[in-house]
Amino acid sequence: MDYKVLGRTGLRVSRIALGTMNFGDSVDEQQGIRLLDRAVDAGVNFIDTADVYWKGRSEEIVGKAIKGKRDPLVIATKCWAPFGDKPTEFGSTRFHIMNAAESALKRLGIDHIDLFIMHRPDSVHPDLKDNETPTEETLRALTDLVRQGKVRYIGTSCYNDWRLVEAQLTSRLYNLEQYCSDQLNYSILNRFSEKQVLKVARRYGIGITVFSPLQYGWLSGKYHRGQEPPTDSRAARNFKMRLDSPDADANFTALEKLEPLAGKLDLPLARLALAWVLRNPDITSVICGPRTMEQLDDNLASLEVRLDDETMSAVDEIIPSGFGAGQDYA
Repeated sequence: MDYKVLGRTGLRVSRIALGTMNFGDSVDEQQGIRLLDRAVDAGVNFIDTADVYWKGRSEEIVGKAIKGKRDPLVIATKCWAPFGDKPTEFGSTRFHIMNAAESALKRLGIDHIDLFIMHRPDSVHPDLKDNETPTEETLRALTDLVRQGKVRYIGTSCYNDWRLVEAQLTSRLYNLEQYCSDQLNYSILNRFSEKQVLKVARRYGIGITVFSPLQYGWLSGKYHRGQEPPTDSRAARNFKMRLDSPDADANFTALEKLEPLAGKLDLPLARLALAWVLRNPDITSVICGPRTMEQLDDNLASLEVRLDDETMSAVDEIIPSGFGAGQDYA
């Protein structure tokens, strides 16, 4: 396993992280425990979950899975997303952050969270976009959690460039904890963050962790134009992807060029896609969310792939730098 320092901390995390969004849904408790055991045995020390994943069920399964092996692991969880229907149960307020942290600790069965992530900025939610929590309030709450020993490091997810800069300057101005990482969607099919976000992260030493490196399954090798999706796939379940989406035609066109490239390298398309993300020096860790042992093993095998400059240039010709709509940002 390869490891890399997270931002400007001294914390070394595995280049592949185990994402657990499927835990509690398509991955039941026993399978989740087996997947986590297998990942840890392979050297994965970075586990990513969130309170909103199936109303805390993912955190509960992770908590059971890490019993007896917690100390060397970096456990990341998130807050912000609506956990209930009351106005105090979501957002970036001090009220919600403090409550969410306490609840996450109980579900995980641990005494501290290693990386506590603000899942989105308030502007993403229609009820909050005109009444965003002041950045200072959010950072003061997170700083207090760190000083109480309940959180070790803090991070963000899908914060655009100016928000990351504002947060860094606010932390420096008021001597508050600094966000050490940002989690974002980055893949061959979505290179939007290359325009500014990755540049800002590089400037301020913010570590980057990537979710959905297979672009919600598009790069899994399962889908082909004019063919029905596999019955157990995301597309068949309409889970965050549709084969009739507005960008489907462009995605299929890209896949029809990427698959021969992967074949030339004797690689599954998914392994090429993961290796491509790992090749970017701005990326700290890639979060993979396998549902099966076979998927996990294939994810881990991407660490052994070394793409040369010719292959990287070939990908650039198919999907140019900066390509993407930035739909995750507000």
